[in-house]
Amino acid sequence: MNLKQANYIRTIVREGSISAAARKLFVSQPSLSQMVRQVEAEYGVALFDRSVSPLRLTFAGERYLEAANQILTANERMENELTEIRQENSGLLRLGLSVQRGMQVLPEALPWFAMQYPRVTVKLTEEGSARLEELVEAGQIDLALAAIESTSPRLSYTLIEKETVGILAGKGSSLTEKLPNGTPVTLDAAREDSFVSLKPGHSLRVVQDKLFRESGLRPHILLETDSLEIAKQVALKSGACMLCSDIFVDESVRRYGAFYPLRDYENHRHFYACSRKDEKLPRYAEDFIRIVSRVLNKN
Repeated sequence: MNLKQANYIRTIVREGSISAAARKLFVSQPSLSQMVRQVEAEYGVALFDRSVSPLRLTFAGERYLEAANQILTANERMENELTEIRQENSGLLRLGLSVQRGMQVLPEALPWFAMQYPRVTVKLTEEGSARLEELVEAGQIDLALAAIESTSPRLSYTLIEKETVGILAGKGSSLTEKLPNGTPVTLDAAREDSFVSLKPGHSLRVVQDKLFRESGLRPHILLETDSLEIAKQVALKSGACMLCSDIFVDESVRRYGAFYPLRDYENHRHFYACSRKDEKLPRYAEDFIRIVSRVLNKN
């Protein structure tokens, strides 16, 4: 159905006559009458009963108007949605975030974001930080919030929060027996202890493997897991150690163990928002980064 013709027929019905509709549409009455005859000829039916005044739709005309209203309404809805997308008020944000960081960030940030952008859908991918950077580069997600190094030439990075890496140790470990909480240590200080480890794909696993390799340390690995929270609780309750960022030190760590910042180690893996340089982020994605920064700085 021709949208222009459908709109003209609907206007004739609303105005009650071709002459009134012509004035409303800013077209001549003869050209509007000719258009109606063309539509009737195309479908082989009369749309209007011309024997009465004002014009009245025939049964075929009523069915035509019903279809025309549906099509015109759908078209108006589509134009409104495209306008919102063009103005970056709606769309899809493909977000990558680790489970542990998601527990910190999403309950606080998403309500604010949803109030500001109620027509933006967030599609969440939960992976380790190292894997998230790869997904951004591959174009499988738009934005990653991850603990990574800002080294890829293909990505843009926005620093959200700096992290300090240290050893989280449960009570009963050699570290907690020897040193008070917060004492800067070298990795060698935990040589006698077992470790809990995250599986490959996590930023802390990258740091851990590098430090173990450089120090020549090959500790007994009590458990490997994808969950930082499981790793942390197992280490605390079993008197083991794990490499951990200071941002995950909470009341359970203070109650059941201690945290020792690594001495003589400069951490380059901080919490960044990263996206591809060759694809401009929509405004709602940039605002999501700002909301997350405010949430973490408030805490």
